[in-house]
Amino acid sequence: MAGVEVSNKQVIFKDYVVGFPKESDMEFKTSKIILKVPEDSNGILLKNLYLSCDPYMRSRMAKHDRPTYVESFLPGSPITGYGVSKVLDSRHPNFKVGDLLWGITGWEEYSLVTSPQHFFKIEHTDVPLSYYTGILGMAGMTAYAGFYEVGAPKKGDRVFVSAASGAVGQLVGQLAKLTGCYVVGSAGSKEKVDLLKNKFGYDEAFNYKEEEDLDAALRRYFPEGIDIYFENVGGKMLEAVLSNMRLHGRIPTCGMISQYNLEQPEGVHNLFNLISKRIRMEGFLVGDYYHLYPKYLEMILPHIREGKISYVEDVAEGLESAPSALIGIYSGRNVGKQLVAVARD
Repeated sequence: MAGVEVSNKQVIFKDYVVGFPKESDMEFKTSKIILKVPEDSNGILLKNLYLSCDPYMRSRMAKHDRPTYVESFLPGSPITGYGVSKVLDSRHPNFKVGDLLWGITGWEEYSLVTSPQHFFKIEHTDVPLSYYTGILGMAGMTAYAGFYEVGAPKKGDRVFVSAASGAVGQLVGQLAKLTGCYVVGSAGSKEKVDLLKNKFGYDEAFNYKEEEDLDAALRRYFPEGIDIYFENVGGKMLEAVLSNMRLHGRIPTCGMISQYNLEQPEGVHNLFNLISKRIRMEGFLVGDYYHLYPKYLEMILPHIREGKISYVEDVAEGLESAPSALIGIYSGRNVGKQLVAVARD
């Protein structure tokens, strides 16, 4: 195949988004690509197998007045995000033809990557390849770094996880149980609540959409208060949690999905709790912790192989389904980790 010119289906980002994103903010285009790395490049040519849909991508759809932690998508260019790919051609010393990798790639069938130093080589293929978009990729590292490095859990801690059935939350709860914590999760449907209790081993779970008073709900599940809140949601949930934190509680701040589509973010009115309860609330970016990836694999792979950790995926078939899959995560349509299967091999 190398050196042949083929058509390349792509998902193109049309223009910057304000408010809730729509499928029509993306369009399909078919271009041509030669399956060979140019001779003056030390890049790699990839065939994309699986693409990851992640909440942070909403920030990349917006135009930012100030520098932010992640660059905006370029209107008129393919969307980019984490994915699992196979090397078809390489001029880079670290990668050879046939290697399987995960890292940032294009939402297209084939991608030419000119600076491939941030890709991770996939060494363990006895587990599903799609896991490298989730539990064995960015989402898994996010759960691991946020819970252990920022949350600093101790046996017996009372842990609350919002968006608990998502790509990160489902794993945080299971890590908390392995550490000997009491853990409660919130999610947005009965199906997801059942998943938390029956598959992921959460001690308790509730549907936040059915709770008129979030503060009362948290008091019900945490009569003695919360030691660690793994923050995925922000807004009213964060406000309710702050009232229910224990002294010296920790809040690893991973995401705030309730705020991403608002033109004017909601305020939080009871931040004095941070002072009176000596709470540590710390935002983190997974990229700061990728040096721990080998240590993480060493810990998590045996648990997966032995069935001690479960991971639920929501797989959309075909590149054509990618815009719908991405938009769906902002309304909670997905159950588990949302990904797109572009090709199986």
